[in-house]
Amino acid sequence: MLIDTYGRVATDLRVSLTDRCNLRCTYCMPEEGLQWLAKPDLLTDDEIVRLITIAVTALGVTEVRFTGGEPLLRPGLVSIVERCAALEPRPRMSLTTNGIGLKRTAGALKAVGLDRVNVSLDTLRPDVFKTLTRRDRHKDVLEGLQAARDAGLTPVKVNAVLMPGLNEDEAPELLAWAVAHDYELRFIEQMPLDAQHGWKRDGMITAGDILESLRTRFTLTPEPDEARGSAPAERWIVDGGPHRVGVIASVTRPFCRACDRTRLTADGQVRTCLFAREETDLRAALRSDAPDEEIARIWKLAMWGKKAGSGLDDPSFLQPDRPMSAIGG
Repeated sequence: MLIDTYGRVATDLRVSLTDRCNLRCTYCMPEEGLQWLAKPDLLTDDEIVRLITIAVTALGVTEVRFTGGEPLLRPGLVSIVERCAALEPRPRMSLTTNGIGLKRTAGALKAVGLDRVNVSLDTLRPDVFKTLTRRDRHKDVLEGLQAARDAGLTPVKVNAVLMPGLNEDEAPELLAWAVAHDYELRFIEQMPLDAQHGWKRDGMITAGDILESLRTRFTLTPEPDEARGSAPAERWIVDGGPHRVGVIASVTRPFCRACDRTRLTADGQVRTCLFAREETDLRAALRSDAPDEEIARIWKLAMWGKKAGSGLDDPSFLQPDRPMSAIGG
């Protein structure tokens, strides 16, 4: 069991499969990209599966989310999912993606055991998408979303970040579109994830701003607190149901007290929090032929030291030094 000194138990594993991405979102990385991890530094497919196996069979993990960078760029993704689906007990498995490659891969991923997907889409306007991502791939994302739904990777969740001067007025439009297409929309407050350290708390679009905008067009009824559990999103029933909309307010309404996550970076480091500055190296243990029991012990020790909160609610918070593309969302 991965328990910390505050009594929180981590059952949700986020696995970054690569630091690379085929978009250059303004809130994530500079236009020229980043210095990618060298291939020898990345975990191999076998190493990833071995760590997930230890997490599921020895440490109580019940849910695995594959992230990036962009996880669809990982050549061995389908095989990794298939091997993890064969584990006993079988974890629930999902994928967070920008959606560009989903039209091509959704069917194969469903066939080998992936349960559902989260797709990032911040705007319905192709010109705004191009400005935000520095790529002209809006149509590909929409087609990827449809392919995921058609393949049965449901519920298909759409993650949207609103930014001042770009798409801050799109919340009602995005929700109407999500309802029409039977996607579950979740707005995420912009967080300090950018390698160029351009994030500023002042002027960010907050959860309060988003809800105020949505209520100009929809009636929102909050779900009961017990329905949320450890989920990061607060959810509201839209116009009496059945559709819901979520808001992940990591900055203004931190949810650290209910956190049940542990994170594995693309180069084999355990992070107890997305914004942690400390990491614990599992890759070295793997490559020195440490037994599973020793790797599990190292992982448990890392999680025991998890801090009470992320620090995002502190106005003096400084962005992590390490680019987030290798850590995963």
